[in-house]
Amino acid sequence: MYGGDEVSAIVVDLGSHTCKAGYAGEDAPKAVFPSVVGAIDGMDIDDDGDANTNSNTEDAKTNAVESDRERGKRKLFVGSQALNFRRDQMEIMSPIKDGIVADWDMVDNVWDHAFRNCLMIDPKEHPMLLAEPPLNTQQQREKAAELMFEKYKVPTLFMAKNHRYVAEEILRT
Repeated sequence: MYGGDEVSAIVVDLGSHTCKAGYAGEDAPKAVFPSVVGAIDGMDIDDDGDANTNSNTEDAKTNAVESDRERGKRKLFVGSQALNFRRDQMEIMSPIKDGIVADWDMVDNVWDHAFRNCLMIDPKEHPMLLAEPPLNTQQQREKAAELMFEKYKVPTLFMAKNHRYVAEEILRT
């Protein structure tokens, strides 16, 4: 099904500081943005703050569009511009703690921002390569695969340790 030069596989490397996403075979990722998420607990979010960010259509064309979703009692914001916009009681959190994913809801928001706002792709049309931390557990791998196949409906998924790709890049240069 997939083979040769026409493969438009997507590579995603979610680190504790930065998320990088782009097409396989290219020299640099198309999207590089902070992998932190702004979270506001509670449902009493100021409507004026949301109106200023959600109604700006030009932001949808940039690399740092906010991806805000109400999940339970949290509203989450992803992307440089979304995080730089002042919101009362917003806490900046990382989905990764000690090299392992601690909050899959946040990871889902980061991936969604990378696919929909930065790369502007439909993930179900592209094979996916996920770079994973070296200490990832089997449960973490299964959860990542579950999200990719069930939510994003990717046709194929390959997960590899991210230190391997760093070594290959050093050897290429």
